[in-house]
Amino acid sequence: MSSQPEPSAPARKTRVLILFGGRSGEHVISCATAGGVMRAIDRERYEVIPVGITKAGQWVLAADEPERWEITPGNLPEVTASGGEVLLPLAVGQRALRVLEPGEFPRELGEVDVVFPLLHGPFGEDGTLQGLLELADVPYVGAGVLASAVGMDKQFMKLVLAGQGLPIAPYTVIRPGEWDRNPAAWTETVAGLGLPVFVKPARAGSSLGITKVDDLADLPAAIAEARRHDPKVLVEAGVVGREIECAVLGGREGERPRASLPGEIVVTDAHHDFYDFEAKYLDEAGVELSCPADLPPHLVDEVRDIAVRTFEAVGAEGLSRVDVFVTTDGQVIVNEINTMPGFTPFSMYPRMWEKSGITYPELIDELIQLALQRPTGLR
Repeated sequence: MSSQPEPSAPARKTRVLILFGGRSGEHVISCATAGGVMRAIDRERYEVIPVGITKAGQWVLAADEPERWEITPGNLPEVTASGGEVLLPLAVGQRALRVLEPGEFPRELGEVDVVFPLLHGPFGEDGTLQGLLELADVPYVGAGVLASAVGMDKQFMKLVLAGQGLPIAPYTVIRPGEWDRNPAAWTETVAGLGLPVFVKPARAGSSLGITKVDDLADLPAAIAEARRHDPKVLVEAGVVGREIECAVLGGREGERPRASLPGEIVVTDAHHDFYDFEAKYLDEAGVELSCPADLPPHLVDEVRDIAVRTFEAVGAEGLSRVDVFVTTDGQVIVNEINTMPGFTPFSMYPRMWEKSGITYPELIDELIQLALQRPTGLR
């Protein structure tokens, strides 16, 4: 009697570490983003390991409960040190997570195949976390070290974009200590940009710390507000135009990235001078998010082309959202690139791709697959 081959074991699901929270002022937004991904990820293909980073920087096992991380009236989610502390080994070839609990022996959670880092702002979106994951030799979703750092620092972002011939608005940078040494000279410099200006932390996102200044008398307070988030401040000339966003996806070797149909943000509540933090996350009734944006075909093409060129200029990978202004005379001016944009189902990045034919779960799947196909280290 011939022996029958034993049935092969079922293929193991790809293990995805969803990493969120963090030390930046965008901790809450990161939690909401993670909740959206937890809810939509294909559980038939992927095993999810949620790991939160507290505001103090501790990595802990987090609840795999999407509703726990949503922003709701009266609730801003936060990662607390209530789960076991998670350790990621840094040796090449070792990807088994370890969990430390008080009074217990360390236990292993098994190997991680890919990290989905859903952190915004410093210590997450700025290349620091990406460097850690490169050291750990673990594939991860999104831009690498240099692109993340350039995308986070608005000063160097603008230098890179201008160096690649992309249109940007006039600006100046006030480095740590410079304002205090000579506020009069800096006021004169800012006046040369014309009013209004926007005063921004150089390395923050989600519109934190941004002030629109229409009167130079308000400049010191605006700089103080920006410096609450970052000692380096960027002051940018106001651009009269429509705020248009475009999502970019890709980074496979030998293939150009793809751009979505553009979307437009219209602030309808008079209490908001611009698309600030409150308008983005706490007063959605005060804004209209329109996708596709109502633009002539030639401007749609130009926005998409400039978005891809911006993505390529900083060396981004995986995903980015490029924000531009379209002026009344049809110029397209780059405002910034976000290498880890808001990623809840209601955020502009996935909404633009949905209008372009890629659903939210499909988008998550493609980003994970892009990460798995990409080596760590030099590439």
